[in-house]
Amino acid sequence: MSWKNAAAGLLGFIVAATPTFAAPERLEFIEPHMGTLFRIVIYPPDSAAAKTAARAAFERIAELNRIMSDYDPNSELMRLCAQAPGTPVPVSAELFDILERSQEVAEKTHGAFDVTLGPVIRLWRETRRTHALPSAAARIAAQKATGFKHLRLDPRGRTATLLYPHMSLDLGGIAKGYAAEAALTVLKHYGIPCAMVAASGDLAVGDPPPGKPGWQIELNPFGSNPGAPLTLIIAHAGISTSGDTEQFVTIGGVRYSHIIDPSTGLGLTRPTAVTVVTAHATLADALATACSILDPASAQLLADNLDESVRVIVHERNADGSTHHTSFGRAPAGLISTP
Repeated sequence: MSWKNAAAGLLGFIVAATPTFAAPERLEFIEPHMGTLFRIVIYPPDSAAAKTAARAAFERIAELNRIMSDYDPNSELMRLCAQAPGTPVPVSAELFDILERSQEVAEKTHGAFDVTLGPVIRLWRETRRTHALPSAAARIAAQKATGFKHLRLDPRGRTATLLYPHMSLDLGGIAKGYAAEAALTVLKHYGIPCAMVAASGDLAVGDPPPGKPGWQIELNPFGSNPGAPLTLIIAHAGISTSGDTEQFVTIGGVRYSHIIDPSTGLGLTRPTAVTVVTAHATLADALATACSILDPASAQLLADNLDESVRVIVHERNADGSTHHTSFGRAPAGLISTP
């Protein structure tokens, strides 16, 4: 046997002797939580344990909803809001954590993101239901009961204090990102790092799918607009998009978003949506709201000066229904494709 033929015979032996491994199966689970659908996509090494892991992740989301819901009068958040002004209230580790993170974002955005907007948000929900703008007196009264500086947190006693009468907290701009991130942590604990947790426009992703550099995320914030959606590839990151595609009201020919401008107490009217990519879904969720409210120059200044790398993508809707995109900020390590 010649050397060439011998080598070929050896290669054939190696190939025949090497076992083949099937790629992990893609599994998907969906449940309603926090007023939306949470979707879990996983590639488990052991499919038998997949349902157990997904069940544990959904239970964690449900637990956080019982703590943070502003629709449930018995939630821990609502029990806090029911206390008399100036009363320090001991709170759970989870509630203190999300309030602390919220206050940090509020400080950095100068109140563009503010979980104390509960009174204004409730007034705006009524507006969306009745299709009638609130009176100036009602808006002023609601705005007086807001302001992130009226929420005091004491890390030593782990207490929260509402300092102003009629205050109410609303975590709608951060809780879904927080829950998605927490669910991803649960899946990792069960030995499934290759996972994605999506809650409407808020996503937390871990290791990429087998054989892929990352998770392919298509951004089409205005629905069926002309042109192909913007595609991102991400791994080990959080991504959030805020816009008015599904939640809006048209009054007097003006389209108002569900996102409230704290300075006016009214829904935004700019035809834009904002996507934020960071290492953490909680921060991405909060910043997507804040950057929707801030003017473009202020949003860019914010992104450029944060300690954490943040990429902001602004989607603008043109009169003909088409869109164009601008982006700024530092791309986090998990953003593999950079628009």
